[in-house]
Amino acid sequence: MFNLKVSGMTCGGCINAVTRAVQAQDPLAKVQADLATQVLTLETTLSPELAGQLISDAGFPLSQ
Repeated sequence: MFNLKVSGMTCGGCINAVTRAVQAQDPLAKVQADLATQVLTLETTLSPELAGQLISDAGFPLSQ
């Protein structure tokens, strides 16, 4: 389990897009999002780097 800070998430549709991007590679992944802090908590077999790349490719770049 790890956290990623993501830019641009503002609604439930954004969360769905991010979840679909991760679950395309790991169908059993669990994604929880906090829109106020724009932090994702992921429970997945993917590496943080790969998950971050998938999320960025979906249009939600990682932030510091």
